Amino acid sequence: MPVNQSLSTASDFSFVSTFVVYLVALIISLFYYGRIRGIIDARRENGQPQQVREALLVTAGGSGSDTTSSRIDEAKESFHDAPDLAAQEARAEKLGGALQNLVWLGIILHIVAVVLRGLSVSRFPFGNLYEYVLVITAFAMLGAAAILVQRQEWRVIWSWLLTPILGLLFFGGTKLYADAGPVVPALKSFWYPIHVSTVSIGASIGIFSGLASLLYLLRIWQPYGKEHGFMGGIAKPLPSAKTLDFLAYRTAIFALPLFGLGIILGAIWAEQAWGRYWGWDPKETVALITWILYAAYLHARALVGWRKYWVAWINVLALGFMIFNLFFINMVVSGLHSYAGLN
Repeated sequence: MPVNQSLSTASDFSFVSTFVVYLVALIISLFYYGRIRGIIDARRENGQPQQVREALLVTAGGSGSDTTSSRIDEAKESFHDAPDLAAQEARAEKLGGALQNLVWLGIILHIVAVVLRGLSVSRFPFGNLYEYVLVITAFAMLGAAAILVQRQEWRVIWSWLLTPILGLLFFGGTKLYADAGPVVPALKSFWYPIHVSTVSIGASIGIFSGLASLLYLLRIWQPYGKEHGFMGGIAKPLPSAKTLDFLAYRTAIFALPLFGLGIILGAIWAEQAWGRYWGWDPKETVALITWILYAAYLHARALVGWRKYWVAWINVLALGFMIFNLFFINMVVSGLHSYAGLN
């Protein structure tokens, strides 16, 4: 079937627009991140209500020590700065709302790019590595938006997620880009959209889960209220370690069965296409290793005796194998899945 060049061009334009919107969102998210850090610093400096009450009680009892007078002065300064702190919080809330709206705009444009790409060639847009990156990043952003919109304090994670997403899109749009066209005969199968879409959804959830585990390890290294040094300043706006561990664990619960189902569907397709369910092809092997790591992470996470920071490293390792499979296996190693690489 001939390619609709108008729709293909529109998809490319939507892709560029998506990148620009995400880039602006990243810049705003960095400003938002900095404001949240400033608010946290202000709260820690001025938010000492218990000490204020103690100082006032001592004064009421008749003590006139220099220490008490100093504490009262600090209390007055705290109360004086309270309206300014409230104003900072209000401005940060508006900036966070604008960030969230901009991200949703980018996601809409992202989905439009995917849909137009598929319509231009009258097939599901999974025919090459550029299309796969386009789809997997769309799923990752959509899933992250559905999670992060639930609580305002989770919005600081956008800075950490938008950075790798923009990196993937930039690499996909420059080094992996392929003109819209028909797929190779090996992909003309009923199982093609089912297998690849299932794997894509599972992989996109796994990306977010691995990122959450990375941030959890950073927060463990820089505990809340005890941050120090340069990395402490970076970690300060992050949610608590418990929250990040919760996000990593809950998302991995969905990534494991979906990614595993994608592997099973691929095995069924392989039996029809190549006459065997499993052949230890490089992409198959690394995908299986990734799934085993997710299973190991969830199993170890459920064991009481395991320290959570060691368990988190398993999830990070799974993320590493996912990225390795996406790029190195597709672009460097030759195998039966080599048609998924560059045209």
